[in-house]
Amino acid sequence: MMVVIKKDFNTVFDLINAFPDEKSCVEHMERLRWNGTIVSPFDPFSKVYVCKNKRYRCKETGKYFNVKTGTLFDNSKVKLQKWFLAIWLATSHKKGFSSVQLSNDIGVTQKTAWFMLQRIRNCFGFEGQSPFE
Repeated sequence: MMVVIKKDFNTVFDLINAFPDEKSCVEHMERLRWNGTIVSPFDPFSKVYVCKNKRYRCKETGKYFNVKTGTLFDNSKVKLQKWFLAIWLATSHKKGFSSVQLSNDIGVTQKTAWFMLQRIRNCFGFEGQSPFE
């Protein structure tokens, strides 16, 4: 079943409805990243084996990977639904967003929220900008 995800979310409720669970988030990431043809991040020309639990194996390098490998979500135990919500919150606030506020909003520790915001800011190029830029 192919679900079409609109790109603009006006409310948190819209975002939660679009991504109600981890499975829907992973499927959305796979469509965005691979569009049906899985490519190894280690060797784009290598054959890819499908393993259990949405994991894949690169034939040439023997390394395992998933849809989060090589992205800002890589090596994070935080669920994608919380990541998507954090990205939406961080990008929808005009004057910035604190890690304390994010930790309260998505239910993670302040340290985890700080780590997430650092990755989001780095990915979207928000680091080092003053509020006037």
